[in-house]
Amino acid sequence: MTPPPEPVGVGADAHYRALESLYAAAPINQLFDSRLEIPAAGQAQIRFSIDSRHFHAGGASHGTIYFKMLDDAAFYAANSLVTDRFLLTTAFNLLFTRPLGPGDVVAEGRWISGQRRVFVAEARLIDASGEEVARGTGTFMKSRIPLAGLPGYRPGA
Repeated sequence: MTPPPEPVGVGADAHYRALESLYAAAPINQLFDSRLEIPAAGQAQIRFSIDSRHFHAGGASHGTIYFKMLDDAAFYAANSLVTDRFLLTTAFNLLFTRPLGPGDVVAEGRWISGQRRVFVAEARLIDASGEEVARGTGTFMKSRIPLAGLPGYRPGA
């Protein structure tokens, strides 16, 4: 497998911290007890907690939780490689393997391919017992939206 390219422009660590700040500043993320970590190029982890507020009528997490966390983890893994533009999700495929109950969960994202305009990344959800409960693969495209102009994106802060 080809290693991910290193981000060009601002320092890699400054870019990762700025993306983490961007995630925290997004209004949607105020609805979730979650935290993004980008340990290296092409990798992202989101740690979050599930409780009964996230359940459907059958007593397990609604699919929106699966999608949001898988999409975010894959997205940030891909955007860790791009320092000038915000990426947009153009497609995302999900595979649900187990119901997700209450507790701590980790979404692990990983870049697969793409280095210019379109990126492919995957993610998986790991529940508190260490079991994989879902996985997904997405494609992400560079937008015209500069990262530097987005609230929360502050490299070097």
